[in-house]
Order: sequence, then C-alpha cells, then structure tokens
Amino acid sequence: MSFETRAVHRRARMGVDKARRVLELIRGRSANEALDTLRHDSHRAAAAVYKVLASAVANAMQNPSVRPNRLVVSKTFAQDGPPLPGGMRMRPGPQGRAMPFKRRTCHIHVHVADPEARDPRELAAEAPADTTAGGEE
Repeated sequence: MSFETRAVHRRARMGVDKARRVLELIRGRSANEALDTLRHDSHRAAAAVYKVLASAVANAMQNPSVRPNRLVVSKTFAQDGPPLPGGMRMRPGPQGRAMPFKRRTCHIHVHVADPEARDPRELAAEAPADTTAGGEE
C-alpha cells in the first residue's frame, strides 16, 4: 500500500488554465525531477506550483517510512477559485467607455506518493495491544 500526502494553494492569483499548463509538466514524474523542471520553467505559474510541490514533499517527510528519492507526483489538478473581492475591475474600452473584467483565482492541488511507504495509521492498527499493563502478574 502506498502513502500519499497533498498540499493545496488556495486562491492563487492566476487563471486556472495557466496553472494547468504547468501542472501537466510535472504529473507522473519523480518529485526531485519535477522540482528541477519547475525551478527552470519560465511560466509565472511555475513559482507557485514549485512552492506547493515543495510543501507536499515536506508534508510527506513527516512520515518516517517515506524516502525522498522514492516520492512521485501522483495527482495534480487546478480548480477555479472565487474572483477577487470587489466584483469587477475596469479596463479602458472603445470611445472612452470602461469595460469590466473579472480578476480570476484558482486552487492548485498537488499529491505526492511513496509506493513503498506505510501509512502510520495502518502501523498503529496492526500493532498488538499491550495486555501486561493491566496489573495482572
């Protein structure tokens, strides 16, 4: 059974399609290779995805059975977030008019998995209960 952790950046200040384009680059790769790819990518969304991936790796390292060189980016996706507060922003339009537009946000999700690690909750469930502490000798 594999062990999987995740990290999420909510309300990232970019459009969802721009984040998805970068997330497709790292899906299925090892975590180290994905971090190197994002470090050298020129898209603006790469910096935000790099931070989320680094956070997911740090979350996974809380489990002592996880090894950083075995981590794989198992799932990545981005969802539409709420538009920025204040409703519409304005942009100049033709003939002196003002044209409204929405400032978009997105939620970036990155899951990393170690196929050989064990979940600590499974290990606790498998451990036999200590029956000698009940006072009987």
